[in-house]
Amino acid sequence: MTPPHAVWRNGFSRVDDVLRRFIAAEVLPCAAAAVVVGDDIVHQACIGWADRERRVALSDAHVFRIFSNTKLVTSCAALLLVDDGMIDLDEPVADRLPALRGMRVLRAGATRLDDTEPLARPITVRNLFTHTAGFSYAHTRRGTLLGDAYDSLKILQDSSQSLADVVDTLSRLPLMFQPGTRWEYSVSTDVLARLVEVVGGARLDRFFAERIFEPLQMTDTAFHLAPARRHLLAGLYRSVHPEMPLRGGLERCDHVLPEHAYASGSALQSGGGGLLSTTHDMAKLVRSLVSPRRALLKPTSLAWLVTDQLAPGVEMRLPGGRPISGKGFSFCGAVTHTLSSLDPPGALGEVQWGGMAGTHWWVSPSNRSAAVIMTQRHMGFWHLFAFQARREIYAALDAMHDCVAAADTLA
Repeated sequence: MTPPHAVWRNGFSRVDDVLRRFIAAEVLPCAAAAVVVGDDIVHQACIGWADRERRVALSDAHVFRIFSNTKLVTSCAALLLVDDGMIDLDEPVADRLPALRGMRVLRAGATRLDDTEPLARPITVRNLFTHTAGFSYAHTRRGTLLGDAYDSLKILQDSSQSLADVVDTLSRLPLMFQPGTRWEYSVSTDVLARLVEVVGGARLDRFFAERIFEPLQMTDTAFHLAPARRHLLAGLYRSVHPEMPLRGGLERCDHVLPEHAYASGSALQSGGGGLLSTTHDMAKLVRSLVSPRRALLKPTSLAWLVTDQLAPGVEMRLPGGRPISGKGFSFCGAVTHTLSSLDPPGALGEVQWGGMAGTHWWVSPSNRSAAVIMTQRHMGFWHLFAFQARREIYAALDAMHDCVAAADTLA
């Protein structure tokens, strides 16, 4: 077959145009994109500024805070242990993490943290993958009894805490609901990361390096950035109009992160949000999910990553309680089973997720394609720029496939 990149070298210019418009309007400081088809990375782009104040242009060497994109790596790590026969999806997590053995559940309408009921069923490994364990996040539940408790105990906010410390702290709090009965975006991936450490017999950074980063040659992905490479960390920005996400105006906000975030001496290695990476490295990771030749995982585990794993009656909901229509959740991200007005036709069956600063990835199993779009806009998850760029990527892929088919017919 004719290589796709030889037939359609310029088909992704509209993707870059979308990203340039958001940068010119000062909605984004920068943007990078990479598109994968099978074994090939067919498009890459770096646009805008890694440092707006110093006018440092973004390059493919620049490093991004990928926040919740880290969850994809942790899910892959845990599934490697499933593939090895060392973890069973339906085993109680407390069998491996005894600190969680005495967990209880907050009663509906409770006004005190000690108003609890016993577990009706144990937390399983499957619950950790699917965010149905009963945990939560401080930042998504601020102003609630449990969210404020997460905040006061600085869960995932103290760089001196190890993952073992995080699990011990969580064990002092009740769950938000009975395991398996609801979906709640949460720290469960960090609990899963601690499970990887315990079962895998290594700290998370070492396990990631040996089982994922080295095999995939992800040379620029880590929890820490050496001082000599600190200049490659792209600046983090936020809107000066937080209530108007499409209005231009940005300000630097590196200071919103913990003081020692990404420093080599910090103990915290968050499996839910702590990694740094580059666009090229993330492209290698998503490529391993669509290219059988480069796959790290067995086919069964790959299927769990790209198919809806929520039980009947359990649906994804925003922190305010509104359902996210047309989406299920796999072991690593949202699965599109009904198209919305923002979804291109090719997105049916896609799995995707992103990070708090606007780093997004998605995988389309039906056409063996994947993509990564990265920026550093604080609170940029599921921002309009990503939806518009995604639509153009799918259009370019459709056109590329048409060109390949036509070339093969003529041949």
